[in-house]
Amino acid sequence: MRKRITLFNSYVFIFPSLFLTLVLGIYPIAWALRYMFYDYQGYGQEKFIGLDNFSRLLRDQEFWHSVYNTFIYASGKIIIVLPISLLLAVILNRGLKAKGLLRAIYFMPTIISTSVMSIVFFTIFNSYNGLLNQFLIKYGLISKAIEWLGPNYAMLTIIITAIWGAIGNYMLLFIAGLQGIPEDLYESASIDGANSAHKFWYITIPMLGPVLQMIIMLAIITALKGYESIMVLTEGGPFGKTDVMYLYVYKLFFPVSASASTVQQIGYGSAVGFVTALIVGLITVLYFYMSKRLNRE
Repeated sequence: MRKRITLFNSYVFIFPSLFLTLVLGIYPIAWALRYMFYDYQGYGQEKFIGLDNFSRLLRDQEFWHSVYNTFIYASGKIIIVLPISLLLAVILNRGLKAKGLLRAIYFMPTIISTSVMSIVFFTIFNSYNGLLNQFLIKYGLISKAIEWLGPNYAMLTIIITAIWGAIGNYMLLFIAGLQGIPEDLYESASIDGANSAHKFWYITIPMLGPVLQMIIMLAIITALKGYESIMVLTEGGPFGKTDVMYLYVYKLFFPVSASASTVQQIGYGSAVGFVTALIVGLITVLYFYMSKRLNRE
């Protein structure tokens, strides 16, 4: 009897999480998988069209351009944000008097809403009355306003915004990894005459291996899936220069002003979303394979 009560209590505790997972996770995925094979615009009659949505996707230059933009955006973000985060973690892991305050300051962007952060950066990089242009013109560094959100600099602007928002999160993870390294290793290296650079390359980096692999994986997935700040800053413009995969999917389901179409495309959007998730999944699997192979070697 007691075992039955314990089992019942376990199911009671599990039920809310299971219910939310089914309703908010599994059901929407199943719903989208079904509409991949339909011509459906969110209203009216559904029409089964088989693989026509995927055939259209193969010819969709806007989608493949968004894939290209995604890799440019993700590469620029990851290559810059991870070294900076590691450097800050190493500095703030030392015995600084204000290290707690500095950690909080660098981590603050992580807890700020992406929309709010993007609006702040929009006021900074606005081409006409942005704070950055006003500062540069005031001190004679430029003669006319630079179009930071224009075709030439829009991608750089959104990468800078993404870096500012991500540094604190990865910094905290690196600090957690650094605190797991035994101090005895550094003391032994000091006795052997190793300097700070030698300790960093031959102790810190190898000992951070497992944590570094996890952080790189998170950085890759987050960068490939990111689109919120881009939607606020540029909506994928100008001329599709900053359109990324998940933003393209979003605009098919919920058309915005910069969309090529103002009509919902539920069926085609489901197909594009499936292929987009497949691309991210394949890259993640490839990263796992390469990391395991490196570990063996």
